[in-house]
Amino acid sequence: MTSDPATGLQVPPNCDLTLGLVCVEKGAGRTVWEMRAHERFANPNGVVQGGIVAAWCDSAMGATVITAAAGRRIRVTNTDLRASFLRPVAVGALLRCEATIVSGGRRVAFTEATVATVDGTSLARASGTYLLLERR
Repeated sequence: MTSDPATGLQVPPNCDLTLGLVCVEKGAGRTVWEMRAHERFANPNGVVQGGIVAAWCDSAMGATVITAAAGRRIRVTNTDLRASFLRPVAVGALLRCEATIVSGGRRVAFTEATVATVDGTSLARASGTYLLLERR
């Protein structure tokens, strides 16, 4: 772990470490993440619990908002999250989560994320609203 000199934030944050998220692509308003569906996230049915999938999306979308901050010292907080689960997420699967900003301004950003297998099978979609707060 290190501190980002531009933002002063821990990179990667503890939540990303816990969830196993690794950023593989980053640009203004778009990020792509990979993660392994670890067995510790399995529900009694033997698939990844939906709240974990939603947490992957939340972390990806929040980080995406920061990429579009254009040098501003901000922190973001999620004010709304909606997740749709399209297929069960198998334990052990290598997954990709792509997050993008759909629309936004100085105070609010609207985002979307998709979770898919590395071969492109869609597993979940999410949308979120993030409030951008100036850091001092």
